[in-house]
Amino acid sequence: MTKKFTPMYKKIENYILEQIRSGNWKPMNRIPSENELSDQFGVSRITVKNALSDLVDRGIVYRMQGKGTFVSEQRTEALFPPLSTEAALPASKTVGFLLPRLDNRFTANLLSGIEDSLAEKGYHLLFSKTNDSQECEIQKIREMKQAGVAGLIIYPVEGENYNNEILSLTLNRFPLVLLDRLLKGVETNSVSSNNYEAGQQAVQHLYDLGHRHIGFISTKSEGTSSIEDRLTGYEQALEDRHILIDRSLQMTRLGMDNSDEEVIEMIQQFLQANPHMTAALSSNFSPHVIQAALAMGLRVPEDLSVVFFDDVVYPDFSIVPPTAVVQQERELGREAGKLIIEQIENDEPEYRQIKLPTRLIPRRSTSVHAGVSVSPRGL
Repeated sequence: MTKKFTPMYKKIENYILEQIRSGNWKPMNRIPSENELSDQFGVSRITVKNALSDLVDRGIVYRMQGKGTFVSEQRTEALFPPLSTEAALPASKTVGFLLPRLDNRFTANLLSGIEDSLAEKGYHLLFSKTNDSQECEIQKIREMKQAGVAGLIIYPVEGENYNNEILSLTLNRFPLVLLDRLLKGVETNSVSSNNYEAGQQAVQHLYDLGHRHIGFISTKSEGTSSIEDRLTGYEQALEDRHILIDRSLQMTRLGMDNSDEEVIEMIQQFLQANPHMTAALSSNFSPHVIQAALAMGLRVPEDLSVVFFDDVVYPDFSIVPPTAVVQQERELGREAGKLIIEQIENDEPEYRQIKLPTRLIPRRSTSVHAGVSVSPRGL
């Protein structure tokens, strides 16, 4: 049997109808522009125009010169009549959550916090991993919307600068909360730790121990707001203490796709190139930093003090129990859950950006710099 061919303009038309039918696009809402739809479906603007023209003729959408295309208020109810009282289903009480990975205590606590917060208000959680792939993230967003979720909590993938699907959600006022990170130019709700403050806390601790040559180690900072904020806080703390910012002491090129062996080798090359560095802040692959230093014959903390961003599961059982700047992981999840419910249940909620404080826990990976007599003060 030959499969029936559906022209692309019809697919776009059906997509728009489905968004209106599901309530994602409500009467008087502006729908994505011709350029946005063209990019989303990978077609020319002419194809999009054909789809929109048909919908305009049917009175489902209307155009306003210079402002865009909007969902019609008068014809929508007639075209998609509400279900009878007996047959009507309750509004969706399901929230989608997209997470790059679920492979450590931090992400597990985020998930647990979100689920706890939603369950208290009678909401359910639909969870999916994006495997740190922007293409996968885009596909999962579409799948979640098609599944009829009432809102989305998204932990953006590492290094993401722009996502058209997230922008579309924001423009259409779809209930959305970004977790841990922000996307530049996208005004929406977010919940994160105060990573700028975290960078300053770490430098303050090392400065009080007499360290002046302090490095910074992370994955690529560009596009990941949490790392960018930590790096900015680190640099500002150095500047406030009249320490020259030496960019050669910053290694922000580790990759999530690098093997453990490659990461350790890169860190060792960085340490060898900077023998005067006495301390370092590690934003990613923190245990690897200590492994790399010890394998080179460096002593931690006598030769190199290390501050972790985020804790390890059993710090007391580590080769060197790490000094760590810790986040309120479960509370971050709970706040994200409360904020998404607020977005779902309020007609005109305001955008909110929530930042929770961090805390530094001193352990044995940091110590007074050799040859310096200081009296460390508490943070």
